[in-house]
Amino acid sequence: MTDLSKLPVTVITGFLGSGKTTLVRHLMQNPGGKRLAVVVNEFGDVGVDGEILKGCAIPDCPAENIMELANGCICCTVADDFIPTIEALMALEPRPDHILIETSGLALPKPLLKAFDWPDIRSKITVDGVIALADAEAVASGRFAPDVARVDAQRLADDSLDHETPLSEVFEDQISCADIILLTKPDLAGPEGVARAKAIIAAEAPRVLPVVEVAEGVVDPRVILGLEAAAEDDMDARPSHHDGHDDHEHDDFESIVVELPELDSPEQLVTAIERLANELNILRVKGYASVKGKPMRLLVQAVGARVRHQYDRPWKPDEARVSKVVVIAEHDDVKPEAIRAILGAAPVAA
Repeated sequence: MTDLSKLPVTVITGFLGSGKTTLVRHLMQNPGGKRLAVVVNEFGDVGVDGEILKGCAIPDCPAENIMELANGCICCTVADDFIPTIEALMALEPRPDHILIETSGLALPKPLLKAFDWPDIRSKITVDGVIALADAEAVASGRFAPDVARVDAQRLADDSLDHETPLSEVFEDQISCADIILLTKPDLAGPEGVARAKAIIAAEAPRVLPVVEVAEGVVDPRVILGLEAAAEDDMDARPSHHDGHDDHEHDDFESIVVELPELDSPEQLVTAIERLANELNILRVKGYASVKGKPMRLLVQAVGARVRHQYDRPWKPDEARVSKVVVIAEHDDVKPEAIRAILGAAPVAA
């Protein structure tokens, strides 16, 4: 039975661009009577997600309740970053009723759960539940869930394919660790795509998991908060590709931050990002940009060649109109000079 005196924490995981920040923003604005605190674990130096959420701060989740752990894996920085952050949130007055942790899209959730076993916090907090978001269109296309029979056939012909790609391992580990799956962007997948995505998730899940379709992050907080899963005590039921490993690698993915000149139009950046996905296999781009003649800052979020952009707020009077984006891909696909050339960034001085 979960100790109700412990502060509940919900871990929100999911692949790049699956809608985690959108979900957290919805929960902040619809907390169900709970006073929330948020920890955002970014991959990359530009705190896009954290700043988006701080811009949505409300009395039940003010800006001081939103903390960022930038450019690092929580489970690798437990003593230096994670524990002090949790302790700082617990010391707030009034104390939060619930903490949300939005992981990096590249994070393996099970090592994070192990961080909750640290003596300094184990008696004070509990993992109320792990929520995994899955992009319905991406899952339906099979990008993160390889066809096992096809992979086996390829293994016979090519020894280099003995291991699944890091992308599929991340996806499978997130599903395996979850208590509930939120299937996002169902409108883009359509009914057939949603059905196919649900079948793929069911095949990957180690146990029967509830799957809830969610559009634009809108879900009743009662569905995902207050699960009392005590996930830190339930590790054996959450298998991982990395079980038995003393350490886990972070060499599979890499990010770079690119500073850009002012844009003539948003379409200029959209076209460049589409080229990055199609020509260099870039997985994710996110950041801010300045557009000539526009008083507002352009926010851009891209998953592969699918790009979303909007003007999110006016530039501040004392703020430099600097454009910066984080570009994320598998390690071998990060070619800085080619990325900078496609984005139209100035060459790096030798």
